[in-house]
Amino acid sequence: MCATYRALCRHGYADLTMQDIADEWAKSKAALHYHYDTKRGLLLAFLDHLFESYTERVADPAEGTPHERLHALLAAALDPPRADATRELRTALFEVKAQAPHDDAFRERLERFDRYLQAEIRGVVGAGVEAGAFRADVDSDEIATLLVTLVNGAHSRRIVLGDDAGVPEAIRSFVDDHLVEEATADR
Repeated sequence: MCATYRALCRHGYADLTMQDIADEWAKSKAALHYHYDTKRGLLLAFLDHLFESYTERVADPAEGTPHERLHALLAAALDPPRADATRELRTALFEVKAQAPHDDAFRERLERFDRYLQAEIRGVVGAGVEAGAFRADVDSDEIATLLVTLVNGAHSRRIVLGDDAGVPEAIRSFVDDHLVEEATADR
């Protein structure tokens, strides 16, 4: 998986070959094919691997107020690890995402990321509503869908245009202005 990561960063998705991955692995292409029949199969396994690390990194911190937990969760979702090395990987994964409309297996793997983040956000927002930290009329499903969409948009904008146009700050302001119960905003 580390060799796949390095090869994706170096070559991108479209130009990536099994030989490129084998070269990064310092093993033969035949050894790579022993484990994975195709580039597609290897990349699906790589997405599974990324999902495991994503769920470890992007999770409800479970400590602090619901407001603090939501901000921490969103910050983790917006700030990828090893920011210095991830631009190339994010670009390659953006290319992988472009395969999803045409490939059910890619789409299913990518949907797992969104479903996971949405469930984590929904849980924190629901806990905040129950605790009186967030407004009682907040629909946690609706908010989770909106925030996941904004996170995805920020990632896409960062890849395509090189910046996030202040989306992380806008998300933080949205949470503070539209979710937080006024009586708890100063806590």
